[in-house]
Amino acid sequence: MSEEVKQESVSLYPVSAPATLKEEEVCIFGTGDLGRSLGQRLLQSGYRLVYGSRRPHSCGPIPSGAQVQSHEIAAQSTSLVFVCVHREHYDFLGTLAPQLRGKVLVDVSNNLKKNMYPEANAEYLQRLVPGAHVVKAFNTLSAWALQNGPSDANRQVYLCGNSPEAKQAVAEIATKLGFTVLDRGSLCAARELEDFPLQLFPEWRMPMRLTIGLTAFFFFYLLIRDVIYTYVDQKKDNSFRIMVSLANKVFPIVSLILLALCYLPGVIAGFLQLYRGTKYKRFPDWLDRWMLCRKQLGLIALALASLHVLYTLIIPIRYYVRFRLAQNTISQIKDNKTSPFDTTMAWRTDSYYSIGILGFGLYLLLGISSLPSVSNALSWREFSFIQSKLGYLTLLFCTFHTYLYGWDKFLRISSYKWYTPPGYMLCLVVPTLVLVLKLLLILPCVDKSLTRIRQGWEKTDPENDGKKSLLT
Repeated sequence: MSEEVKQESVSLYPVSAPATLKEEEVCIFGTGDLGRSLGQRLLQSGYRLVYGSRRPHSCGPIPSGAQVQSHEIAAQSTSLVFVCVHREHYDFLGTLAPQLRGKVLVDVSNNLKKNMYPEANAEYLQRLVPGAHVVKAFNTLSAWALQNGPSDANRQVYLCGNSPEAKQAVAEIATKLGFTVLDRGSLCAARELEDFPLQLFPEWRMPMRLTIGLTAFFFFYLLIRDVIYTYVDQKKDNSFRIMVSLANKVFPIVSLILLALCYLPGVIAGFLQLYRGTKYKRFPDWLDRWMLCRKQLGLIALALASLHVLYTLIIPIRYYVRFRLAQNTISQIKDNKTSPFDTTMAWRTDSYYSIGILGFGLYLLLGISSLPSVSNALSWREFSFIQSKLGYLTLLFCTFHTYLYGWDKFLRISSYKWYTPPGYMLCLVVPTLVLVLKLLLILPCVDKSLTRIRQGWEKTDPENDGKKSLLT
């Protein structure tokens, strides 16, 4: 009893595999796209490889250096077998139960939809071959990812199984192939792993819903102000403005709000830490979820800002603009007069465009630095400087760009159609609030307290105010 306890305390995954696994020799059942791609990666990593196929002599092209045998012969040559076949073809594995006893079976299968079967594929495989050690792994990787490896981004291999030794054997192979391994526990987690590839942009759902909601709101809001109001009040049909003019207002409005929402949770977290006097209390769940989707919010905001730039570039070639310019020119010729040059308007428009260009340039820098291939080359201080300090500068420029666009329009009664404020005024509420709150946080007295809290200092009870400790 004491020896067993001692052995468990030394290593979570003992080095010896269930059947003395030969590290350099593996087997793959299945010669499809995934099986061939996985085999190619294994061969490149120095493993000896044998394929098991129901048609050994006519199974199609296989990676150079691999052998092809029948399932029965291939299963006897190694202690680890990758099962790269669909669940509906698992029946033949039951007949190989004696040959597979004690071996590690890596199930890489997925289904076409959730809850397709009453039990997970890996659990079904374990029931078919009860003497084997089934590990669910590699199912979240595509054939393309296996061919190219993790060079372009972090590729994680999730695995689960009932045997720690079998999971250790699979983890060593995945690590040698250049992937990061995450152990999800026992085989009961197999269904969760099989559902991962079926999820469609799970981290993008909340940002996309927010984007769609804001876009729909401002589209109909501006449609009422710019199209319906003009038709009702002036009997003019401005419906053509929907395609360009309306879109070129909605996209920058939503983009600026989303950019502000990227930095609002950080500001809220700062004030929450100041109020609590500690950094060791968890944030509310809604704030945690909000902070985890800031990257997605920022990328969507960048996409909308890019659309705004493209729409702005086509303004001079629009029929409506060319018609108005020609009409104004002809009108001045007929009246034999020329409009005086307005220096104030020139300063305003040049400043408006210049600040907008600078803001969009910083926008692009934020987006590029968030790419894994770029962020991995940056130190944490460099990444934080770009995403935080330059991020707030981007928000400042884009907000100022919008203020320059509005200029003194908010003073004009004609701007409030049907007593509604212009769209740009509504979109300035959140960014202005974020900038004001951030300004309060960077005040020397407030910043000093917040820095101490984030370094480990905690606020004590009023009666014990003198007992302040710095946690390390």
